[in-house]
Amino acid sequence: MNLAALQRHLFRPVDASSLAVFRIAFGGLMLFEAVNYGVFLCLDCFYRQTDLLFKYRHFEWAELLPGRGLELVFVIMALSATGVMLGLFYRLSAVLLVLTFGYLFLLDEALYLNHFYLALLFATILVFVPAHRAWSLDARRRPAFASDTVPNWGRFWLGAQLEIVLVLAGLVKLNADWLNLEPMRMWMTAASADEAAIFRWLTQDWGIALASYGAIALHLVGAPLLLWRRTRLAVFCIYAVFHVINTFVFNIGIFPWMTLAATLVLFDPDWPRQVLRWLQARGRAVRFAALAQPAGDGMGRFALSRTARVGITAFIVLWLAAQVLVPFRHHLAPGNVAWNEDGHRFSWRMKLRSKRAVARFVVLTDDGGRIVVDPRDHLTAKQTRKMSCIPDMILQFAHFLASEHGDDGTRKVAVHADVRCSLNAREPQPLVDRLVDLSGVHRDDPVTSWVTPLSTPLRNPIF
Repeated sequence: MNLAALQRHLFRPVDASSLAVFRIAFGGLMLFEAVNYGVFLCLDCFYRQTDLLFKYRHFEWAELLPGRGLELVFVIMALSATGVMLGLFYRLSAVLLVLTFGYLFLLDEALYLNHFYLALLFATILVFVPAHRAWSLDARRRPAFASDTVPNWGRFWLGAQLEIVLVLAGLVKLNADWLNLEPMRMWMTAASADEAAIFRWLTQDWGIALASYGAIALHLVGAPLLLWRRTRLAVFCIYAVFHVINTFVFNIGIFPWMTLAATLVLFDPDWPRQVLRWLQARGRAVRFAALAQPAGDGMGRFALSRTARVGITAFIVLWLAAQVLVPFRHHLAPGNVAWNEDGHRFSWRMKLRSKRAVARFVVLTDDGGRIVVDPRDHLTAKQTRKMSCIPDMILQFAHFLASEHGDDGTRKVAVHADVRCSLNAREPQPLVDRLVDLSGVHRDDPVTSWVTPLSTPLRNPIF
């Protein structure tokens, strides 16, 4: 597809109802997250009952707000999610949702989840996408602004982002451990009888193999078939079953519902009106009759200059190119990415590895002192569990200990880590070179200089 054809595809007018449905669903899910975390979960347990919040590289500036500032952030997030859902002061609401959720995302690296990252990407895209021109309070407040059609680039952007996630989620499973049924076998056989009662077949090797290889096929074959009208509905139904099973087997929050809502964007742009007309024909949607019929093409009021069209096209292409390239950055670094974590995040490596570790730190002072540190004395239980398996967080904790025991640089200290880690049911082996003083290692230094290579073989491999 050449540039002219791409621009024709991106800027052709399409029905706005599918974008409106995604906006409503996504806003509702983010409102649920804001209420769930801000009201029903213990924020002190997550953020305040710890001596250290782990930071993403280059985002060390994201600090915890004083007083009840964190609660205020969740309130603003809930209000902004409501605004996105209702299409009320939509642009402002979308920007505030990105800022508040982005701040919470950056607060602690230990709380990283792939679906948080995907939600942040979708929220950012919605800042630009005109998803409030139909079925919104903004459209009702400003009839001159309302339109039943929008340029196709909004749907294309969201749909392409989803396809990248789905395809990459399948590609990353083409690794030796997953093909040898780990960690799926470990998770399923470790489940109790009660937890696995509905899906008892998943505890058998044949069922585990079906689930493992089926996930690969679903992503690598099913995701492209979502782009073909004849197979789209059938594949969507299979994905729905897949996500429901995942909801029962794994604790993955809003991810299944958010993914299904985004998948609906790949259907015909007017699919919501088709559904409403179908219901209306059966006498079940009388009050929605006006929504079922588009009011007309309002695209003329939103004509864009050639420069604006080129700018939008270039921005979307660059965004999608980055989304394709970033997940492959681990190939630039030596070693097993599941072991050293160098490039693991932001790469859709979902449910690919299970790591268990025991970590102990030793601080040596220049006056001959030796202090043994248990991470649990400084971190929450979740932070301790995550940190013990992830080299970058081990290094951050070592720097924290060097600062704590170095008396603001007036005393020279060395920090060593004794970490034994098990990857995907392997026998535990040292993760970090115990002889390396981690206080002198920079976060930009290659992990190969202080992380030991994975040498322990997988238990009971198939091949």
